[in-house]
Amino acid sequence: MSAPDKTGPGMGQWLPIQIAPDDCDLELGRLHKTGILPWTFPCRRRSGVWFNVWAGEAVLISPSYWRIWRSGRQQQTHILR
Repeated sequence: MSAPDKTGPGMGQWLPIQIAPDDCDLELGRLHKTGILPWTFPCRRRSGVWFNVWAGEAVLISPSYWRIWRSGRQQQTHILR
């Protein structure tokens, strides 16, 4: 599947995980009592398994939402650590 349009769905709004594209960097999130809690690393789905792009390891927590990962989030994550 080709990468999603950079101006279309997934750029800022959270979308259901069921429609997430394969093989592109995504920001994943999980429903929390205060809203959607985003993960702090980009993920990619391959053969039905989610992987942490930075660590190259499978993710064991099931996400419920996604949006396109933007490189600016990566820089913010490193500053917060």
